[in-house]
Amino acid sequence: MTEKSAQLNLGGNTLDLPIYSGTIGPDVVDVGKLTGAGVFTYDPGFVSTAACESKITYIDGGKGVLLHRGYPIDQLADNSDYLEVCYLLLYGELPSATEKQQFENTINNHTMVHEQLRNFYQGFRRDAHPMAIMCGVVGALSAFYHDSLEISDERHREIAAFRLIAKMPTLAAMCYKYSLGQPFMYPRNDLSYSENFLQMMFGVPCEEYEVNPILAKAMDKIFILHADHEQNASTSTVRLAGSSGANPFACIAAGIAALWGPAHGGANEAVLDMLTEIGDVSNVDKFVAKAKDKNDPFRLMGFGHRVYKNYDPRAKVMRETCHEVLGELGIKDPLLELAMKLEDIARSDSYFIEKNLYPNVDFYSGIILKAIGIPTSMFTVIFALARTVGWVAHWHEMISGSYRIGRPRQLYTGSPQRDFVPLDKR
Repeated sequence: MTEKSAQLNLGGNTLDLPIYSGTIGPDVVDVGKLTGAGVFTYDPGFVSTAACESKITYIDGGKGVLLHRGYPIDQLADNSDYLEVCYLLLYGELPSATEKQQFENTINNHTMVHEQLRNFYQGFRRDAHPMAIMCGVVGALSAFYHDSLEISDERHREIAAFRLIAKMPTLAAMCYKYSLGQPFMYPRNDLSYSENFLQMMFGVPCEEYEVNPILAKAMDKIFILHADHEQNASTSTVRLAGSSGANPFACIAAGIAALWGPAHGGANEAVLDMLTEIGDVSNVDKFVAKAKDKNDPFRLMGFGHRVYKNYDPRAKVMRETCHEVLGELGIKDPLLELAMKLEDIARSDSYFIEKNLYPNVDFYSGIILKAIGIPTSMFTVIFALARTVGWVAHWHEMISGSYRIGRPRQLYTGSPQRDFVPLDKR
């Protein structure tokens, strides 16, 4: 990290502010000295603020680039599997064959959850949203696995990471089974990560469940493509919670709560709702016109991205995977036909091009999950499952280095100081 400097003239006084350059990406100006000068920066949403230094994920939104530890996301999606990506995010390098096998064995050995944790589910209504349940049960893990809560101990942090990555599919599948009134399915150590998740979701004790390899591969790619995305709202929430010294299970539960918001984790569900509202290819032009009309509340979901001002690199992989899944299942899904029509328009219509409204990863992932048989209420849970490794990697990186408790400042616009008025004088 190289250092330059900038000068800021503030009320006749000149402040020298260090400028840091990372490996790639924009330079950042260190504004820490401003506090001593009696002023703060004002940046709603922190869109121009680097709150941390990280070596995990890099995004260039203008060029449509997403790198995990330097590796392009499309190369990882095409050549790797989810647990190998987990290893990469956690340790910084791709594993050797021996390291990969050891890591997979470790995760497999942590997939079961404490039997008493099953009782937690009984306290929720059958129609409770799965994300409400996940917030509760993930936070409760700290009550069962308190032998790995010493965050200053690197081995404790590593064990907590193993447990979270391994148990999240089990907890997620239990949410689904509970909503159906079906028995919970125990994990199977002879299956891959994505195969195991599918059998816990759709298997029943009375007969053998055979996992379709095409669906398992698609599920694995969805996990990879959602594994991490730099300093997004939920990851920043995990880091902020972790900066207080909170245990890792509580921090991940905080991340799940942030992800639950429709502006963050619910986009693929919103895409399906939108396609259902459009209904038929013949209606596409009408709804595109509505989307262009500033006075019309209708919005096209799954286009554009807060960060990417180009084609979302994950969307290309999802598009190919979507075709593979629907081809395997023999589904002629009218929603896919709609999606293809919308994508063609978005890539040729000047309105979309000028506004950089390219299809994003959520545009296709919802259709894939629907085809697999996963209900829309579970979409964000699967997002949380996949993103757990990213949350854990960022939490571990922060705790392993030097950090301070997060304390954002504010621009106060309330009443100035005033004296209290007794009740009988008001």
